[in-house]
Amino acid sequence: MLMSDDQRISIRFPVVLVLSVVCLAMPAWADFQAGMDAYNRGDFKTALREWQPLAEQGDARAQFSFGLLYENGDGVPRDYTKARQWYEKAAAQGDAKAQLYLGLQSSFGQGVPMDAVEAYMWYSLAAENGNMHAPAYRDDLSRQMTPAQIAEAKKRAREWKPKSK
Repeated sequence: MLMSDDQRISIRFPVVLVLSVVCLAMPAWADFQAGMDAYNRGDFKTALREWQPLAEQGDARAQFSFGLLYENGDGVPRDYTKARQWYEKAAAQGDAKAQLYLGLQSSFGQGVPMDAVEAYMWYSLAAENGNMHAPAYRDDLSRQMTPAQIAEAKKRAREWKPKSK
């Protein structure tokens, strides 16, 4: 069966579209991976250089990783407040690791005052987004909380929406 020119064009368009999306996404993945490779080698300056533009452009993986650099003081001065700011950006996009780390920071008072209700909320959101460690942290924390605090934390998790810019 022979195809008309219109049929060939209609088949080519989806193929070109898919290839365009893949090709445009590859540089971001390559830069993120280059940053991860550098991080794993202990070359934090290179990781910082690779991740910063991606983080600033809204890449949640890079935002979380950038926050981790600040939390650990890897290649930058340790700064829990800056780490939290980057985690919040990633968490707003549903990044479960960032949500878990926000819970940890709230549990231990890193960058913010210690707040069990806030920590429980973040652990709940992380668990909902598939973080396998979050339920254990949440359950452990709940043993130190009142029923009213737990109810408030659950309410906050249900009502949580990312902050608008």
